[in-house]
Amino acid sequence: MNEFVKHSVVIVGYGGMGSYHAKLIKDNGRLAVVGTYDTDARRGEASEKEGYPAYPSYDAVLNDPAVETILIATPNDVHKELAVRAFAAGKHVICEKPVTMSVEDFKEMTAAAERANRVLMVHQNRRWDEDFLIIKQMYEQKTIGELFQIESRVHGANGIPGDWRHLEVHGGGMLLDWGVHLLDQLVFMVDSKITSVSSRLSFILGDDVDDGFEALLQFENGLSARVEVGTTNFITLPRWYVKGTEGTGMIEDWSMVGRIVTRNREVEHVEPKPIQAGVGLTKTMAPPSESATLTGALPEPFRQPSSFYDNYVSVLEGTGNPIVKNDEVLRVLNLIEAIFRSARGGETVKNFDFY
Repeated sequence: MNEFVKHSVVIVGYGGMGSYHAKLIKDNGRLAVVGTYDTDARRGEASEKEGYPAYPSYDAVLNDPAVETILIATPNDVHKELAVRAFAAGKHVICEKPVTMSVEDFKEMTAAAERANRVLMVHQNRRWDEDFLIIKQMYEQKTIGELFQIESRVHGANGIPGDWRHLEVHGGGMLLDWGVHLLDQLVFMVDSKITSVSSRLSFILGDDVDDGFEALLQFENGLSARVEVGTTNFITLPRWYVKGTEGTGMIEDWSMVGRIVTRNREVEHVEPKPIQAGVGLTKTMAPPSESATLTGALPEPFRQPSSFYDNYVSVLEGTGNPIVKNDEVLRVLNLIEAIFRSARGGETVKNFDFY
């Protein structure tokens, strides 16, 4: 296709994420938002003010031959129904995360896409986050040796945002909201089977969905990972804390403040001197000598070969492969189900990974 051809998109669900997609697509240049649809008339009015015609119904979107792609940015519980109907109408689909609320629902969705020979891509946009790409580079290039422990977390103190995210029936809760991002990053980065997972959900705020969670993952290649999301943290822990055989790395937050500390191989081992620790002495926890370690800046991050939207266009036109693959999305959904099962049953779950 001519590189100047624009592909039409209708955004279904013109809330916070829907309007955000509209801005990003406008900057992309290869996609064009030709309208929106939302069950809330006020959002339709907001769409009109931004210059995007509001369709009167979802059927009107499906019946419009000028619509090539439907971008779904609604509450999680209706993703599958909207997507399946879109495929039946011959439309391609971009879907917000979590793409569905269960493995079986996603299998139905992908089967519908395959029957219709249409593209389905899930907007797992955190694969493009600079902090993640730095850790991915450190993992693959062994910047601090072989990574054997990863801690990935996001902390806030504002509780669960919005309205429907408080409700289980709509797919609310932090495991499905932020957890899906952090787990997706791990699955994308670590090419190894997950052998076990144990987890704990938090219900401190009294909602019927989790306001946070902790999950411990063990990979077949020896790597262990702690994934944590919290919405009641008035003091936050680092976004990333990673340990390797040659050093330690840390990234505070999305501002990219962080550092790596590595073993200085130019210096022979110096026995640490005991230090006063509380009411006792310790040599084990004494800091190494100044010459024994090297402190450095974070490496420059990998860059994805294209943006999410550019990649989607290349898949649509048959010139590229998806960066977010549906079998990876399925694997993350299966992992989320294992985390729920572990937390509710108070058990370590094994032999579940679709790797």
